[in-house]
Amino acid sequence: MDIQPIFRCAVGMDVHLAVIHVCVILQEAGCEPEVHRRQFGAFQRDRRAMAEWIAGFAPDTVVMESTGIYWKSPYAALEQVGIRALVVNAQHVKKVPGRKTDISDAEWLAMLARAGLLRGSFIPPEKLRNLRHISRYHHRTTAMLAAEKNRLVRLLSDAGIRLTAAVSDPHGVAARAMIDCLLDGGTPEQALRYAGRLKAPPEELLASLQGELSEEHLFVARMIRQHIATLQTQLADLEHRLFDELKPYEAAVQLLLTIPGIDRLAAAKLLVEIGVDMTAFATPDRLSKWAGVCPGNHESAGKRKRGKTAPGNRYVRAILCEIAWAASRTTSQFKSKFQGLVIRRGTKRAIIALAHKVLKTVFVLLSRQVPYRDSTVDYEALVVQRNAPRWIRQLKKFGYLPKIA
Repeated sequence: MDIQPIFRCAVGMDVHLAVIHVCVILQEAGCEPEVHRRQFGAFQRDRRAMAEWIAGFAPDTVVMESTGIYWKSPYAALEQVGIRALVVNAQHVKKVPGRKTDISDAEWLAMLARAGLLRGSFIPPEKLRNLRHISRYHHRTTAMLAAEKNRLVRLLSDAGIRLTAAVSDPHGVAARAMIDCLLDGGTPEQALRYAGRLKAPPEELLASLQGELSEEHLFVARMIRQHIATLQTQLADLEHRLFDELKPYEAAVQLLLTIPGIDRLAAAKLLVEIGVDMTAFATPDRLSKWAGVCPGNHESAGKRKRGKTAPGNRYVRAILCEIAWAASRTTSQFKSKFQGLVIRRGTKRAIIALAHKVLKTVFVLLSRQVPYRDSTVDYEALVVQRNAPRWIRQLKKFGYLPKIA
């Protein structure tokens, strides 16, 4: 059966690092389809020429594969001339092996697009796309900061300083002050003065601080400490810029803050990745599939087997897992769901299931524009509990209740 066309003009683009192949299939009423092929470079002047050439056909649909990051610049060039292209998953448009060339790939995309057989991936608005650079760099910088902190602990352990044997958090305020004292030339006895309210006995702390710090240990440790301070400053700057740029979306941020386990940073990162318009996903199941937190399906011969979660947006998945860990420790329905699953399915699967539930809740809140209300919380009793002291004071002030001496 032949593929039936439903669009008058369809464009397929095969995008690479240094070259872009474009195929246009145009069919006017009562005429045979015309195929136009052209090759463009990948520099800015070439992308502008490509966008103007495509716009001259007034296409009904334009399709390109999501090849790494190379699709982003051509997509922006088309967006500037008023064309909203579809970016499709390369696995969904695989061609039959044999006779594969770049121009045939572009023609294959145009044929599928002309028949309406392709569905584009979610592409957020330009503002949120640009804010993704800040959010994702914050994610990477956080990982670098954790790596540097662990490197400092390993270096001190190499010098015989076993602080982690006596302190649960070697990066806490007191532990950091003791380490700084040692790196600045202080003795273990002097560093012990910064112990504060640590639970470990002073004798154990003093023993853990004693080691053999050589000049090389001190040199590297001081550089690591300086790098940690720089990374912490960068993280603060990134968060400040991200929050400032998201002020137009403050209403959506406030809605997400009503969900247990979500703070302002998590809400900002989540909005940057998924946007605020949930009609782009249509259903919460599609959003979960796109994020990679929905259950996997593997059925054969009528038997359901264990299926892995599909790969999705790894940044959204990481944010949701952090939110799920925090939500599992709150007095909400998320805690009860986690406790019910962790016994039967294990911690990791329970966290993924909780992340799935959180994302579906986010979808509902952003779609309906309503704050979160937990089924396990009696909000009326909570309001009375919070306001009862103030109400009683006002009643006494105006003489409705006797004042008890």
